[in-house]
Amino acid sequence: MTIPPSGAPRRRSPKRVVRRRLPMRYLLPVLFLVALLAMLMLRGYVHSEILADHRVRPPAPTDQVPQHILDGGPVIDARDKRNPKALSVPDQRLVLTFDDGPDPVWTPKVLDALDRYDAHAVFFVTGTMASRHPDLVDRMVREGHEIGLHTFNHPDLSFQTTDRIDWELSQNQLALAGAAGIRTSLFRPPYSSFSDALDNESWPVTQYIGTRGYITAFNNTDSEDWKRPGVDAIIERATPKGTQGSIVLMHDSGGDRSQTVAALERFLPDMKERGYRFTNLTEALGVPSAHSPVTGPELWKGKAFVGAVAVSENTTEVMVVGLAVIGVLVFARFGLMLILSFAHARKVRRKGFSWGPPITRPVSVLVPAYNERECIANTVRSLMASDHPLEVIVIDDGSGDGTADIVEAMGLRGVRVVRQPNSGKPAALNNGIRNARYEIVVMMDGDTVFEPSTVRELVQPFGDPRVGAVAGNAKVGNRDTLIGAWQHIEYVMGFNLDRRMYDLLGCMPTIPGAVGAFRRTALERVGGMSEDTLAEDTDITMAMHRDGWRVVYAEKARAWTEAPESVQQLWSQRYRWSYGTMQAIWKHRRALVEKGPSGRFGRVGLPLVSLFMVLAPLLAPLIDVFLLYGLVFGPTQKTIAAWLGVLAIQAVCAAYAFRLDKERMVHLVSLPLQQILYRQLMYVVLLQSWITALTGGRLRWQKLRRTGAVEAPGVVQQRQRAGERRPVA
Repeated sequence: MTIPPSGAPRRRSPKRVVRRRLPMRYLLPVLFLVALLAMLMLRGYVHSEILADHRVRPPAPTDQVPQHILDGGPVIDARDKRNPKALSVPDQRLVLTFDDGPDPVWTPKVLDALDRYDAHAVFFVTGTMASRHPDLVDRMVREGHEIGLHTFNHPDLSFQTTDRIDWELSQNQLALAGAAGIRTSLFRPPYSSFSDALDNESWPVTQYIGTRGYITAFNNTDSEDWKRPGVDAIIERATPKGTQGSIVLMHDSGGDRSQTVAALERFLPDMKERGYRFTNLTEALGVPSAHSPVTGPELWKGKAFVGAVAVSENTTEVMVVGLAVIGVLVFARFGLMLILSFAHARKVRRKGFSWGPPITRPVSVLVPAYNERECIANTVRSLMASDHPLEVIVIDDGSGDGTADIVEAMGLRGVRVVRQPNSGKPAALNNGIRNARYEIVVMMDGDTVFEPSTVRELVQPFGDPRVGAVAGNAKVGNRDTLIGAWQHIEYVMGFNLDRRMYDLLGCMPTIPGAVGAFRRTALERVGGMSEDTLAEDTDITMAMHRDGWRVVYAEKARAWTEAPESVQQLWSQRYRWSYGTMQAIWKHRRALVEKGPSGRFGRVGLPLVSLFMVLAPLLAPLIDVFLLYGLVFGPTQKTIAAWLGVLAIQAVCAAYAFRLDKERMVHLVSLPLQQILYRQLMYVVLLQSWITALTGGRLRWQKLRRTGAVEAPGVVQQRQRAGERRPVA
């Protein structure tokens, strides 16, 4: 080892560059959203909803158009700018031309009619339709028909710059290359008619098109089939005078073309009997075919473009189906919630209703706590104000902020502190169960406060010996902020209406950790609280169902909890909830094929929970995706009306839920904003949970920052009478 001499500068070891990789659970949602946006933009492009220009210029003067062009034939060859030519179709030749296709309904019928009478035609296709229906373009070429360009998006080219014209032509050729492996030298401008209609605005466009190597084909016989005047009128207008040759204009797209197809069945044989031949344009003019093969990179670019369009079209169709599914699910859920919550309220509120003999014996209340110094005093005081006999066990899960010391310093009778190394909430609850003295065990969070009547109301359903667990009514205490108000709406409308519905259906998915009660016997039979999932409350509830116990909802057992006050905290909480719910569903999947109570829950509860809590929220963003797409590219007024209709239904459900819970309606003012902003966050959280599950990711418990600003209304009133000033829920 060489030691540098004294005073010599020491070489510094190079710093290690730490490259942070974006986790897959973040990368995949971003890639998914970018891909979805790209497909929607491509779909809008090929449906002429993006970059389309539907203006049509009125007629202009014609003094700058050469007279021999105005008086000449319907085919303009302006490739030699100094010597443009007007060409005509020879006698006894008919060139049938069809514009605006291909159409998946009418183009095959037109092709079938042409095939029956051995007739050829020219199809002037748009790039939007050709890229969406490449198989029809390929069929046209295989059956000997000629293809011409009709631009990509069908704009009036007299309004466009030369760059836009080049773009329309090149994109149209790209679609042809991908569909049939060809390019063409024939062109027909949109909104064109006879060549004598050229004016000072359209003639320069025709000249420019010629410089790009194209022959422009107008027509001199217009069937006017787009007006749908009737089969007889179409035939009459498509028939040339005498024996003169003609280019006949028809359409195979753009609407109902049944009259056009019916007219062809008579027109083709009639004109053949008169000695006419139906030929391609280049064949009628005696010039080489307009088609030339495309090879190399241009061919693969075309195929890639057509393939991308197919993917976007199929994706959109799947999204439309998904939107229909989510629409049915949303309305079904709303309907079920309204009907069953009404039935539940009538059942439990009717005069003389009772769960069984009143429960008056003491109960054990378990309070798992980890670094809850801001909240724990309020929590314990609220329990001491209870009107039901109880013992309180605070399980300190290795807190480093003196949570246990605060409780012990309060010196309250009937309150015990059990300390343990940090092991997680399930372990803390199991430790509390072991130390509990009574058969009925109430569980709550360390940041939650009870009203004086909460414990009494929560345990009354145990008068029914079939009841193994009871869910209470969790409420948001810190609802004075916008994000708190949004969660308040969610708790009252989503959670509590859902619990009423699930109660009657016998498949309550979750006993909330903030307020729930269990029979100790039932807990012991299912093995206590499990650490297998991050949603131990959902896990234990499903286990109760599978063991044959009833799980019910006690609406009057209100608990006030401190909801997350920042987007980051809310994200962490809901990410854990949604991921834990998926874990619980997967853990209890065998219930689907089991017998007895487990099988009943598996074939009723699991599908409903999976449908309404996992699948429906995952598909629900389609509503907002189509809303945004419709606002930007689609029928704006209809889109807004549809969205307002859905919002109105949600508002009705929310108002009914608030009425059931006797909440002030003023908080519903923020419902529209909740649907626009808050719901999007929930979508991304659920999507991230799905990706974490599919990629095998692991998620740990995440501690939320608490402020201790929530107290139960009954406790607040008592403290105010005592002259103490505390934050009000």
